[in-house]
Amino acid sequence: MTAIRNVAIIAHVDHGKTTLVDKILHQCNLFRDNQETGELILDSNDLERERGITILSKNVSVNYKGVKINIIDTPGHSDFGGEVERVLNMADGALLLVDAFEGPMPQTRFVLSKAIQLGLKPIVVINKVDKENCRPDEVQEAVFELMFHLDATEDQLEFQTIYGSSKQGWMSHDWKIPASDITPLLDTLIEEIPAPKMLEGTPQMKITSLEYSSYIGRLAIGRINRGKLTAGQQVSLVKRDDRVVKGKIKELFVFEGLSKKKVDEVNCGDLCAVAGLEGFDISDTIADFENPEGLPPIPIDEPTMSMLFTINDSPFFGKEGKYVTSRHLHDRLFLETEKNLALKVHPTSSPDSYEVFGRGILHLAILVETMRREGFELQLGKPRVIIKEIDGQKCEPIEVLTIDTPEGCSGKVIEFVTQRKGELLVMQPKNDLIHLEFEIPARGMIGFRTTIMNLTAGEAIMASRFKGFEPWKGDIKERINGTLVAMETGTAIAYAINKLQDRGTFFVRPGNEIYMGQVVGENSRAGDLIVNLTKSKKLTNMRASGSDDKVKIAPPVEFSLEEAMEYIQDDEYVEVTPKSIRLRKILLQEHERKRAASAGMK
Repeated sequence: MTAIRNVAIIAHVDHGKTTLVDKILHQCNLFRDNQETGELILDSNDLERERGITILSKNVSVNYKGVKINIIDTPGHSDFGGEVERVLNMADGALLLVDAFEGPMPQTRFVLSKAIQLGLKPIVVINKVDKENCRPDEVQEAVFELMFHLDATEDQLEFQTIYGSSKQGWMSHDWKIPASDITPLLDTLIEEIPAPKMLEGTPQMKITSLEYSSYIGRLAIGRINRGKLTAGQQVSLVKRDDRVVKGKIKELFVFEGLSKKKVDEVNCGDLCAVAGLEGFDISDTIADFENPEGLPPIPIDEPTMSMLFTINDSPFFGKEGKYVTSRHLHDRLFLETEKNLALKVHPTSSPDSYEVFGRGILHLAILVETMRREGFELQLGKPRVIIKEIDGQKCEPIEVLTIDTPEGCSGKVIEFVTQRKGELLVMQPKNDLIHLEFEIPARGMIGFRTTIMNLTAGEAIMASRFKGFEPWKGDIKERINGTLVAMETGTAIAYAINKLQDRGTFFVRPGNEIYMGQVVGENSRAGDLIVNLTKSKKLTNMRASGSDDKVKIAPPVEFSLEEAMEYIQDDEYVEVTPKSIRLRKILLQEHERKRAASAGMK
């Protein structure tokens, strides 16, 4: 039985966590040839590489000086809190990775608080000490204060600190004296992180993560808490509600490097993947066949936001995507719930649409972006927060929002957040920025990022985390401006756009194909305006001075998926295809919209 260390890596988005894990893989003689390509091994998903964030936690295993180190990568964004809580249950210690300039950030706090509650032993890694104006000593103090505020025990507060640069591939006990590699970190990890407790007795393994393979079906991943499991063993599955289901393990896998290795037996303390069981869920316990004993279930973060997903029924449906039917949409959404635990899917009264519940805009946007890359076409309704009744009172989800903004913009930011029912809690200088903390309703965060970026000329650093459900804060002002809606289907003509430029800003450029009822721009006033962008110039054989000038058209506003989801109103959809993101009215015909509006007024 080899010695084992199970360690989770905790960090804010973009603090270098994935790069560090890559360097550990290189150090332990795995994937040496990848260093030349400069690609991150762990962020295997295209979306993760583009956004530079970890979405799905991954398990990696390396052998160092005869010790097997299981590294559990955790997402840093609180929208993926469902992932975080579960994977931390597999670890005995945590590497807390902090940027030497930025210090501990809100998302770090979110994951760290969960780790401290679970009693994990932390090692602090202060990364990016090669940056100009870095301040490792101050950051180390800030980490200590943060842990103190999170009620860490004395043992947790006596943490070891390692300094270094993941990018340059070195770690050291003194940031002024660079080392040649990351050996000091691995040595400290083996010394400081406790080995898992070896408990004898009947087998127990809590399922903390799921994977799906098209060859062997669903895999249950977790850590063996007691005893051992063997391939072909008869076991009981203890469900969350204490029901017991009998089953048989067909195959067992342990993690080796980035892949899985098939084995006949896995002992207490190690992480493994179990194939062959049916009907299991996260937090179920794989236990003894004769005397099953369940482990306490893991609490799962509840969804805070919902969105309508429906099939694409626009005039352009099927032109760009492979999967367009309601059956495709149904199968794909329910497949996602197999492994994405914070996601819930409910059918609606229409057979073509589903209500999808998630942890936030980013959580839902990642799902939509993944689906469009797979070839799906679909439409999305306006995001809505989930309202609960607690003790007879209407309650809504509240977020703790932090914004670091240049000093000159702080007044405008505070004013805007206050309009969204935000409450200022903290205002203090932080380096050359002003650090602001608010409590704000989750619905106030919809359509929020774009405005804040405009107010601060793109310099604001924002993060938020879910706090809990609190009493309803009152109505929030929504988008005041109306939209410009296309009158006809056809090609957008430069001449027509030029003539209408004083009416608002456009979302399409000349040459784009558009359809009747599509939202092609934002009106400069309240109310919607029907415009004809397919009208071309009438040609005559007469020439007039001034009429043949070159047309100057302002560049169109191009929405990202999240911005489009945040922009739409109740009577609009976002149409998502593999190549396009369009905004449209739910009712494409103008007379139908007028009829619906007059019925609503009655």
